[in-house]
Amino acid sequence: MSWWRKRKTETASTEPIVEDQDLPTAPTLPRADAILLGLAGGVVTAVGMYWLRGFLAPVLLALVLTVCVHPLRRALERHGVNRGLATGSVIAAVFVLLAAFVTALIVALAQFATLLPQFAPQIEEIGKAIGSWLKSVGFDQSQVQAVTAGFDPGRLIGAVGGILGSVANITFGLVVILTCLILMAVDASALSAISKQVALRRPHLVAAMSQFAGGVRKYMVATTGLGIVQGLLNWAALVILQVPGALLWGLLSFLCSFIPNIGYFIAIIPPLVFGLLTGGWGVFVAILVVYGVVNSVVQSIIQPRVVGNAVALSQTITFVSVLFWAVVIGPIGAILAVPLTLLVRTILIDSDPRARWWRPLIGDLRDTQPYIAEETAALKRTRQAAKAAKRGTAPTPPAPEGTRDG
Repeated sequence: MSWWRKRKTETASTEPIVEDQDLPTAPTLPRADAILLGLAGGVVTAVGMYWLRGFLAPVLLALVLTVCVHPLRRALERHGVNRGLATGSVIAAVFVLLAAFVTALIVALAQFATLLPQFAPQIEEIGKAIGSWLKSVGFDQSQVQAVTAGFDPGRLIGAVGGILGSVANITFGLVVILTCLILMAVDASALSAISKQVALRRPHLVAAMSQFAGGVRKYMVATTGLGIVQGLLNWAALVILQVPGALLWGLLSFLCSFIPNIGYFIAIIPPLVFGLLTGGWGVFVAILVVYGVVNSVVQSIIQPRVVGNAVALSQTITFVSVLFWAVVIGPIGAILAVPLTLLVRTILIDSDPRARWWRPLIGDLRDTQPYIAEETAALKRTRQAAKAAKRGTAPTPPAPEGTRDG
């Protein structure tokens, strides 16, 4: 029996490793059938995620957090900290930060609920003014009522009360996040060995998941840091301008920094309204300028330089992903839209060499830079030729490579 086990082990160790490209190809369906089946599968998956969003949202949040803090746990282990102690320390730190943020958000919302009745008459007047303007431009009564209903202070107070009243949901979400953080962090301790084993037969999948983890980590860490800066600057400006609820609007600005394209507009509307009610048009314009400058500098100048090509998603894909994930799993989906879209791209495109031609279509232009440079040079030569034709002179042809100076 021992001889047979030894022989079996030697045979298994000498078997050739089959990589992705060597696997037998399955019979392919007609393109139309494949597209329809893919769309049907996507719809079924999205509907299933929608119905399970109550626990799926905190699980996905815990997954993203685990990906982000994994290098920190590894760093503690390299400095001699016990594996269990390093894992527990990182998990505890992340959970304390989450709990502190949720507590601050609840306090801010409670202040907003007490602040809102003080401005109920002014809010109603704004609603009436907007309703009159809508009627003057041709909207019918039902459409005007649907818009002005949003300016009913009673509805706003009820919405805030509903958020504050869902303490059970918040507690359940925190418990799920904490449990998933613990279990995922424990499982991540064997991630290196698992990756080596899977890489023997699926090297492209392991490489794609590693690239996904690095990209998500870089994006989330940079966005979190810049979001804190953005929230603090906006909060300080609102305090100086004496806008009510400055803490809540600062927290809202921080959260909306994770929502590409539309987060800025969500974050600026409430402080604009309360600034107009308390300080008039001068405060309104000041808030508009401050938010515009801070958002432009942080998200348009600093963030692209810090994040670089870690995301590689087109603006259209990013915007649609925010809407899609917000509908499927709620507000957390809008915050995690970019990491979740990267995860889907990793599974469907990056892990399959035959599907990598999709990457330029969804925003990754690294492989197309030579073609873009060639097209730019050709366009420049065409313009030079057109200008030379207008002057009646022939354009100077480029010198051969061997005869150019340098």
